[in-house]
Amino acid sequence: MTTSAAVAQLLATPEPPELGPGPRVGVQGQSVLNSKLEECFQKPGLPGANQELIRALILLWHDHIEAAHGIAQEIDNADGAFIHGIVHRREPDYGNAQYWFRRAHRHGAYAEIAERARTFLEASLMKKLMPNGHWDPLAFVDCCEEAASGKNSDSLVDVLRELQRIETEALLGWFCK
Repeated sequence: MTTSAAVAQLLATPEPPELGPGPRVGVQGQSVLNSKLEECFQKPGLPGANQELIRALILLWHDHIEAAHGIAQEIDNADGAFIHGIVHRREPDYGNAQYWFRRAHRHGAYAEIAERARTFLEASLMKKLMPNGHWDPLAFVDCCEEAASGKNSDSLVDVLRELQRIETEALLGWFCK
């Protein structure tokens, strides 16, 4: 198994994260995850510069929001801003999330997110989240905020949670290149 595949296996949970902070059933503890990540990082194949980004993303997936936040705020580039945006979206602190997604600018993982999202989004949601065919993380924040208001159906929340999975997998793939 490749190192990136071993890291990707750490995303194997019964369900994707809630749109909010969690916690949920089926996640692993922070010390267990850090131990597994250290094993993965000992093997060749992952860019050393991206290890802390990967750690933050995996911890965030498992609802360790504060730990992920601590890592993301120390990384001053578009990758760190992207994770920082996810952290604040899930807290929820939507205005701050949008600030960080603006700092991520046109992140390279957005194309993969858009490509994968096209396969299951209905037309109206696609138009909102991908104007002109490009992923709009600010619109995704808006959708998550709207869903948190409780005025939407459970099916929309499920779609948004699946988009969150796609976002995380695409970002992990970006970091593992």
